Amino acid sequence: MQSCAVSMTDVVCMRVVNIDQMLARIHDHWKPHVVAQVNDSLVKLVKFRGEFVWHHHAAEDEMFLVISGTLRMRVREWSEEREVVVRPGEFIVIPHGTEHLPIADDEVHVILFEPQSTLNTGSAGGERTVAELPHL
Repeated sequence: MQSCAVSMTDVVCMRVVNIDQMLARIHDHWKPHVVAQVNDSLVKLVKFRGEFVWHHHAAEDEMFLVISGTLRMRVREWSEEREVVVRPGEFIVIPHGTEHLPIADDEVHVILFEPQSTLNTGSAGGERTVAELPHL
């Protein structure tokens, strides 16, 4: 259900988002879907399976909140590589400029919080880039 209010300059709408229902509508892995906007950031739902690509974001921080499954996040910092495991109910913030590689051995459901300007493949580009984000 959605409710909206009109001001002199904006139309502001509120809705309750059922995460499970929205995730059921997502069929492609590594393709974020926008479910809400908070100020200048987007709230996205995405399903991961397998290994993504090494990349970084020059100007944007990213927050990965795991809903189900286990996310392995490889990061490269100060010429060292390490892995962080993120489980359901946990999140990780990847600071801008940090090279990272998300890995999902089994399907992982994630909520992403990131600025509107964030491109999913960041510096890497390539065939997995989703330039036009679908909205649910």
